[in-house]
Amino acid sequence: MKLPTKCLSVLGVLTLLVTFCSSYRTSLAENAQPSEADITRVTANLLEGSQLLQLPLDDELCSQCLDLFLDTLDGEHLLFLQSDLDEFAKLCPGLAAKILINGETQPADVIYECYLKRLAQQADFAVKLLHDDRFDFTGHDSWQIDRHAAAPPGDPAAAQALWRMELREQYLMEKLAGTPIAKIGPRLERRYGRWLQNMQRLSPNDVLGMYLDALARAFDPHSDYLGHPEGENFKIEMGMSLFGIGGSMEVKGRYCVITELVPGGPAASSGLLKPGDRIVAVAQDGSAPVDIMGLPSSQAVELIRGPKGSIVSLTIIPVGADDATRKTVTLVRDEIKLADEYTKAAVVDLPQTIGSDLRIGVLELPLFYGKGEEGTEGASTDAARLIKRLIQKGVLGLILDLRRNGGGSLEEAIRLTGLFIPSGPVLQTLNPGREVEVGISPEANVLYDGPLVVLTSRQSASASEIVAGALQDYGRALIVGDSSTFGKGTLQVVVPLRKFFHQHGLGAVHVTTGKLYRPSGASTQLKGVVPDIILPSETDLPAIGESQLPNALPWDSLPPANYTQLNRLRPVLLGLREKSEARVIADPGFRLVREKLAMMEKIEKAKSLSLNEADRRREKTQADQIEAEMKQVVLAKAAQMPPAHYVTLDEIAPSRLPPADQLAQTSTASTKPEEINPDDAIALSEAENILADYIHAIRAPLGATGTATARER
Repeated sequence: MKLPTKCLSVLGVLTLLVTFCSSYRTSLAENAQPSEADITRVTANLLEGSQLLQLPLDDELCSQCLDLFLDTLDGEHLLFLQSDLDEFAKLCPGLAAKILINGETQPADVIYECYLKRLAQQADFAVKLLHDDRFDFTGHDSWQIDRHAAAPPGDPAAAQALWRMELREQYLMEKLAGTPIAKIGPRLERRYGRWLQNMQRLSPNDVLGMYLDALARAFDPHSDYLGHPEGENFKIEMGMSLFGIGGSMEVKGRYCVITELVPGGPAASSGLLKPGDRIVAVAQDGSAPVDIMGLPSSQAVELIRGPKGSIVSLTIIPVGADDATRKTVTLVRDEIKLADEYTKAAVVDLPQTIGSDLRIGVLELPLFYGKGEEGTEGASTDAARLIKRLIQKGVLGLILDLRRNGGGSLEEAIRLTGLFIPSGPVLQTLNPGREVEVGISPEANVLYDGPLVVLTSRQSASASEIVAGALQDYGRALIVGDSSTFGKGTLQVVVPLRKFFHQHGLGAVHVTTGKLYRPSGASTQLKGVVPDIILPSETDLPAIGESQLPNALPWDSLPPANYTQLNRLRPVLLGLREKSEARVIADPGFRLVREKLAMMEKIEKAKSLSLNEADRRREKTQADQIEAEMKQVVLAKAAQMPPAHYVTLDEIAPSRLPPADQLAQTSTASTKPEEINPDDAIALSEAENILADYIHAIRAPLGATGTATARER
């Protein structure tokens, strides 16, 4: 079934949901307040009846639900004893029927009560140890940092042994971070006490929210329950247009971990934060940092957000770094504005070793926002206007930067793809009824037909993967970036619970109802899009990606859609790849990126941290040296990069660009080292070189005598 873009709404699913909502709406009186059991029963039936794979809610899936609920509370397997887990397992037989029929919530209450008991025992043990013990870090023992797959402690003595090791790691981490010895003990004592107090303060609604969220994620990682206050508060208020840093996070173990950066927000615009960074402390302007380890996300949010224009400083452990590595990021809170921040373009004149400068365009698109959002015309319309400006200014090639694009409107993604290819299939969507809908670009004429490079990263997800995958399938664009994109190839709908209960403020259920496929039939799920040319990058970490999420849907494929390949890249791809590889090997910036990735990989493979202070200090010194050297290399590279003239949507009439030395320059040469994003300076520079090679390859065979190439910068 082929549908125009506007019909890509999974019509069968929405019809099913409407019918389902109507049948349940009559089960309660008009003004009745739903109980926990009512909410649980409706959520469970909604998930079972509408999710993509049509999985039955049976005891096996309920077992996964309880495992996920346990991981929410004790993901590192430090607290619950094996005997506790054996008792919890007795709750599982027959649980599916009890949930679907009666809205059973007893398991959540039983597990939570036991959790508080064990947490109190750990806090008491830690305080006693801090008072009575002396910590020695001259041995050669280690702390297992990833205990998710580890066996639980078999008895209280085994649990206390783990608690002692964790406390020692916490103590050493503070010591390496420069905390005075006299302050470490009191700080850790307060931290353990706060962990216990915060969890004791959780309301029944909070516990229910964690339970139902675990139930939803048992189906797949992107289905979730949005009724618990902390999740709804952060996702809606921090992630949209209120005053904050513009990001989403979740608590994993003791840490608040950044899971997503909102395009246009202060965090994303700074380039100083990445998904996977762990926030350990928050400081308001002029005040001392507040330790937030162990805080629920709702309380952490209260510290992070604030009035527009105010300053917040975050102490983070960068993704992939040793727990003792600390970095302070200072941001100015602001309102996220689509029209001002989301779509940008620049003209860059690349110096050449032979001949005149080569003029190219760079289009940065961090989100596929829809028409009408905050008065915008939609991402594809805004992009088209900017591309027209770039064409009028004489660019010979274009870079489409999707490195921070986490998705958005599929309709806009299809329309944007249509700016570069003749009208044809861009996307295939599989719905729960096993029907395939084909999204076809409605554009009759190609807007830009010249050399095109698409820059991607592990942070490129969902709709951005559809664009990159389609342009790769058609052979229209050269894909450059991390070893793969994120791999989110699923579609979700949000169903407010007020549709069932006549009550507002009850939250919603986020349900996966579709799977996304490229024109070739390959799914973008799990595998993402593998670029034609891979560049070393700090974001290219296995920890960032769909494959790391529990219960991720598998990769599969459909029959290919009926489309005509353009095969623009096949004649020149090998030469472009060889030239890029030679530059990457010689480039000092990429060498440092590789060294940093090797250190991260070493920590990841070891799954443990040494508790020998001398060893850890050597490792930290090495990491600090690489970081300092990288800043210098990036500064040098930024100083050599040609100035970029930014083209804005506010330009009314196209004008001829003045000579390069008279351009309104936006250069990073004077930028402070801590404000430079290494990936921007290094990867974008190489993407420009690749595009220059591509342009020259069209004019003459690569490697031919006298062929000009982009200057090594």
